[in-house]
Amino acid sequence: MKCATLIWVLLFLLRFGLFVDSMIDPVDFLALQAIRKSLDDLPGSNFFDSWDFTADPCTFSGVYCDGDKVIALNLGDSRAGSPGLSGRIDPAIGKLSSLTELSIVPGRIMGSLPNTISHSKNLRFLAISRNFISGKIPTSLGELRRLRTLDLSYNQLTGSIPISIGSLPELTNLILCHNHFNGTIPRFETQSLTRIDLKRNNLTGVISPVTFPVSLQYLSLAWNQLTGPVNRVLIRLNQLSYLDLSLNRFTGVIPGQVFGFPITNLQLQRNYFYGLVQPANQVTIPTVDLSYNRFTGEISPLLSNVQNLYLNNNRFTGRVPVSFVDRLLSSSIQTLYLQHNFLTGIEISPAANIPVSSSLCLQYNCMVPPVQTPCPVKAGSQITRPTIQCMEWRG
Repeated sequence: MKCATLIWVLLFLLRFGLFVDSMIDPVDFLALQAIRKSLDDLPGSNFFDSWDFTADPCTFSGVYCDGDKVIALNLGDSRAGSPGLSGRIDPAIGKLSSLTELSIVPGRIMGSLPNTISHSKNLRFLAISRNFISGKIPTSLGELRRLRTLDLSYNQLTGSIPISIGSLPELTNLILCHNHFNGTIPRFETQSLTRIDLKRNNLTGVISPVTFPVSLQYLSLAWNQLTGPVNRVLIRLNQLSYLDLSLNRFTGVIPGQVFGFPITNLQLQRNYFYGLVQPANQVTIPTVDLSYNRFTGEISPLLSNVQNLYLNNNRFTGRVPVSFVDRLLSSSIQTLYLQHNFLTGIEISPAANIPVSSSLCLQYNCMVPPVQTPCPVKAGSQITRPTIQCMEWRG
């Protein structure tokens, strides 16, 4: 049956003179036909208008060839806001044996990811984001030993992240955020990996100190159910420029070295971190969010250079360092949230003029705020913490 089909394709190509211009591989020709039959333009999209199989398939929108083989397939109009495609991904996509790049724009692609994708051994870039792909990630994707980018974000994928993904030797970017993955995070062995985004899933378990490679520059694990300490994990990742561990159940202390990493955004809020916050040197990270944890002790003056600092809803004590006031009044600090702690004072004049570009909240501490400033609604209406709580905390 397969031979008969190939003969028919050859006769078709000869009849319309396609061999003269493109010499497209008959197997690739059939694969493109199957892919087209399984997909449709959403209303407002005309992506498939050029897919006329009486013409050279290498001239189709989103199809790129090298000789007689398809090497890249970008399905859908990539312009921002353009309608995408609907339908399912046909298993015939695995017949494109020379494919190095496969992407599908946001749309309404449903169904599972075909196991046959792993047949395209040269695949380096696989991005099918913001669709409705469901089911599990095929473990066979671990056979794509040249894969560098895997982006399946904003879909409805379930199950665990295959261990085989962690062993891909050339993987650089792994973006699986906004799905329904569960289970633990596998160990990533490659030293080429720079970006991991797993936020908004249902991942659980404790992270091993060797789960992530030291090459990592971007790590987001927010909105999961991960537990345990991460201090031994973090001290190895000294190349991080972005770290978001928020909205998990992490515990333990945060190493002071982390505040010296080349990070532009440090998000640790809404966990169970505790202990002292003790940077080794002046912190230059633009945004640091440590809110809704269990940190204790006095606020370090080494944090006063942070532009947006969220320390609210912790157990900090003592007086606010003078350096914070100076930076606030000079508009160097844009956000300073200190509400819901056990702070006892701040050196600021009641007549001080807080810059319009700066936000300060001192509500619900063991002091009467010397200045009245607007606070977030979540801070509540009570200005000062009850005396009994402050006495018990000091005791």
